[in-house]
Amino acid sequence: MPVTEKRLLFFSFVAIALFVSPYFLLGEDAHMRVHDNLDSNIAWYKIVTRSGELFGSVHAVIPQIANGLPRNAFGTEFSGIVWLHALFPSIYAYGLSQTITRVFAFIGMYLLLRKYVIPERKWMWIRVGASLAFALTPFWPSGMLSTLGMPLALWAFLNIRAGERSWANYFVLTLLPFYSSFVLGFFFFLSAMGIWWLVDVIRGKGWNWRFFFAIVYMIVIYLAVDYRLVHSLLFSDEPTSRDEYFHARLPLWRVMRLMVKNYVLGHTHVMTVHGLVILPVTFIALYIVWKKKLWKREKLFIFLHVLNVALSMWYAFWFYKEWVPLTERFDILDKFNFARYHFLRPTVIYVLFAVSLKVLWQQGTLWKHACFAALAAQFVVLAAFNEEIAHRNKPSFREFYAEKQFQEIKKYIGRPVHTYRVASIGIHPAIAQYNGFYTLDTYNNFYPLSYKHKFRQIIAPELAKNKKLREYFDEWGGRCYIFVNELGKHYMFQKHSKRTIKHLQLNTDVFREMGGRYIFSALPIENATQNQLELKKVFRSKQSAWTIYLYKVMP
Repeated sequence: MPVTEKRLLFFSFVAIALFVSPYFLLGEDAHMRVHDNLDSNIAWYKIVTRSGELFGSVHAVIPQIANGLPRNAFGTEFSGIVWLHALFPSIYAYGLSQTITRVFAFIGMYLLLRKYVIPERKWMWIRVGASLAFALTPFWPSGMLSTLGMPLALWAFLNIRAGERSWANYFVLTLLPFYSSFVLGFFFFLSAMGIWWLVDVIRGKGWNWRFFFAIVYMIVIYLAVDYRLVHSLLFSDEPTSRDEYFHARLPLWRVMRLMVKNYVLGHTHVMTVHGLVILPVTFIALYIVWKKKLWKREKLFIFLHVLNVALSMWYAFWFYKEWVPLTERFDILDKFNFARYHFLRPTVIYVLFAVSLKVLWQQGTLWKHACFAALAAQFVVLAAFNEEIAHRNKPSFREFYAEKQFQEIKKYIGRPVHTYRVASIGIHPAIAQYNGFYTLDTYNNFYPLSYKHKFRQIIAPELAKNKKLREYFDEWGGRCYIFVNELGKHYMFQKHSKRTIKHLQLNTDVFREMGGRYIFSALPIENATQNQLELKKVFRSKQSAWTIYLYKVMP
């Protein structure tokens, strides 16, 4: 390997270290995304490790949530991120997970580009630069290597497909399932590998059983690691909230709009941040290929373009209302989100970026400078999406979970937390859960359907006022929250908010029947007495993002 390339690799690892440094330098004062992160997964890891049921049976329940949430709803104990949170304080576990994911994302993309896409020495700047850019994308944190690990897996599969017998390939295929998710990434990748194998057979390239059994091997590892999911799907006959999930409701014009949006902007769980720099670069390269009639030479470039469009199209059309007859006949189409084939897009887009830069590079000296400028511009864009910058106006980790404030609430109530249940209004229930309270409300897309129906009785008067909230709860229900018509789908009213709740209508009889005794509200409830609620105390803290109004249900 040339000295220059070694220096580029060293610089890349230093850049990754700087990118993740805020978690370690700022600790709990660091900022990170709230959606599907602080409001859920981070609290879940703490709950399951604190519950004593980390290795609980497939029939175990965790009493802290929803009067007994199945242990299986929290996923497998063989996930690497769970063990990070079991061994380290949450903020450092989070930082370590970010580091691990980004390092192996870089290694995987670099190996893939170097061996199979742009192997020549002259492309070293492009392959290192594109790999680093890929590693700095703002992936969904709890997905780990579910999407960013795909280049590494693809590298291993391509090696096996080519007949290579190195132990390193199977080492990769064995370890990746312990730091990624099958249903949130690799199901789609492995089924794509299966399609590739089948196309090879159809095209007369032979059966290549070594490639086929490598795919089967990785699937088996995933099923063994995520045995709780397998058990829930195959052996549990209790209806869950997933049975009422409904997705196919968009007319054609909205489907087309969603396709364009996904193609240009991506998706929150697979944020490729490609719209400002990468997309124009790929279009310019496409124009050059068309103008100079380079179709035969740039087959991979054309294939990636087509695949990128196809994945966005598939994602959008999954929500097309004409699917309804099929979803009614085959309920698996509602229970499992097949739209997630678009999770392949980060790999597709960044390999396409590298190939596009190669096309531009070949056009002369000025274009080489343009390639460097494009890489630099993409790094600037990605830096702006660093969590510490992108979420600087949101609560920090410390402010969000507000441990000191909630310890004061716990002390004020003065009862063992397992003897009563609470719910939250205007803040995520994950905050109370993280602090050890037993909550009736939760954020989880896999819990007993009977519980959803019972909880619905509490908020039925509010849902009756708001069609969007009613559809959101009835046709999904993942957020089993105390929804309030006046607040809509907003769950983060910070302490400086001037809003109040004027017309709350809850069925507090059902709330009490389910064990509910206290409500933590981020806003004052003006008609509290009409809901049999008594304001006990207001809690404020400099280290918290919230003002908590503690209401007790009157007997």
